[in-house]
Amino acid sequence: MLLQEISNLTSTESQWNPYPWYKEMRENHPVFYDAEQDVWNVFLYEHAKRVLFDHQFFSNKKERSFIPIPKIMDNRSNVNFCDPPEHRNRRALLAKAFTPRALEGWEPRIQTVVDELLLEMEGLSTVDIVQKLAIPLPVTVIAELLGVPSKDREKMKAWSDIIFLPYAKETYDDTAARKMQVMKEFHDYLYPIVLEKRKHPTDDIISDLTKAELEGEQLTDEEVVSSAMGLLGAGNETTTTLISHVFYSMLFDKPGIYQELRADLSLVPKLIEEVLRFRFPSTNDRKVVQDTDILGREMKQGQMVMVWTGAANRDESQFTGAEEFNIHRPENQHHLAFGAGPHFCLGAPLARMEARIALTSFVKRFADIRQVEGFDVIEHLTDSAMGQALKSLPIMVDLKG
Repeated sequence: MLLQEISNLTSTESQWNPYPWYKEMRENHPVFYDAEQDVWNVFLYEHAKRVLFDHQFFSNKKERSFIPIPKIMDNRSNVNFCDPPEHRNRRALLAKAFTPRALEGWEPRIQTVVDELLLEMEGLSTVDIVQKLAIPLPVTVIAELLGVPSKDREKMKAWSDIIFLPYAKETYDDTAARKMQVMKEFHDYLYPIVLEKRKHPTDDIISDLTKAELEGEQLTDEEVVSSAMGLLGAGNETTTTLISHVFYSMLFDKPGIYQELRADLSLVPKLIEEVLRFRFPSTNDRKVVQDTDILGREMKQGQMVMVWTGAANRDESQFTGAEEFNIHRPENQHHLAFGAGPHFCLGAPLARMEARIALTSFVKRFADIRQVEGFDVIEHLTDSAMGQALKSLPIMVDLKG
């Protein structure tokens, strides 16, 4: 399924700022049927939550998807494209590594990586916060968490960027060919690492996967490789976007809020949750399991449902003053940016931790941030699975005196 064909947000500007379209759809077409692709679309918070939670009517076991990852990665270890109870067993293989308690042991190492990246910024008056922090931090952390050499982070980032590239009708075949080539290169890189860790396991996720059992059998080497590919890709894509948007929101959505954070660091987690709610145009999809009208329209078995969670997160019936960026709103944490229900994002605790440590450390070190004169966001965007993402964000920084 092609998101742009549903939304008609074909320009770079509209993909970066889909929120006026979200508002129009919430108010006028909250359950919208796209006949050309045979896809239902939901935009309201309660509808989105119902579809994401209710696997009896809306299944994640599907043949079609907007998710741009080739189906070659679909096997027993994949937590996507399946439902409970099968999903529960697969997710259990990975979940224990991403609980807040398990991640506590990684906090010192994340802090060290952040400190090293921030040290490189000292003495500079202008910093590209995407290239200097938002990209290297998550790919380094997820590589170390999995047990892959972080020295190869630029290579892994380049591979995952291509794997997560969105499809477009006019370039579909070329994009698919690029993805397959990159997945082969990524596979060939990871395969010997998996073989080595099966023989000599260490304290990391890949080693745990080589020892784990599913349905009474150990995962095959190929299944461990595809799991690592998926985690390396998803583990840096989401967090890079989050950290990039945190700085963009501080400069453009709520100028002046940086000083509020400096005065009270306890506001950092609240800012992160508001960025996730306000500026995270995420989507999910499900397949209709049986004919139903529970959302007020006649949906047929086998049809697809697109959940526009970025629209749901600005639903006024759920969030007071939803179109305003407000870190003090008490219900901000109820956003759906990480999904909901059994498929709630496995890496959400890690993404939140990395963003919290990065922002807290940055605020302590730098006295202020300011917009670069003449900045035009359109010149700094790139295609991503969610539409448009920041490939760069130059900001002016003042070192704390």
